Amino acid sequence: MKIVVDDLHGPEIAEFLEEHVQQMRSITPLESKHALDLDGLRKPEVTFWSVWDGETLVGCAAIKQLDTGHAELKSMRTAASRKRSGIASRLLEHAIAEARHMGLTRLSLETGSADFFHPARKLYEKYGFAYCEPFADYHLDPHSVFMTRTL
Repeated sequence: MKIVVDDLHGPEIAEFLEEHVQQMRSITPLESKHALDLDGLRKPEVTFWSVWDGETLVGCAAIKQLDTGHAELKSMRTAASRKRSGIASRLLEHAIAEARHMGLTRLSLETGSADFFHPARKLYEKYGFAYCEPFADYHLDPHSVFMTRTL
């Protein structure tokens, strides 16, 4: 398995991310959906990684730099066929290490409050993320949970 910086131009990643956005739309009301589309992920302040097992795309994640010391974790996703196989942990460890390497001192995230997101929240807790108030441009929302950790 390898984690690589992705330029988001391949058809596999476009399809993978479209599935992600559609799944989030099916779970979360549109006004509470914060998943970035391809154009949002291609911005210069975003670093995006894809995870490959041979020729198969199995996961992705991104960090969006908010200011000189703070970034947001975005687009964490594991292929449905590979859930609970360690990909998310490996990818989160990679994102945290890369954020440190970039000189960031804080990493935050927004995820859903629905039961569907419970495994994700447990993973983030395991890696030291604590619940916090909304950050950046977010606001209180019953469909959102906010977490942060220092690096």
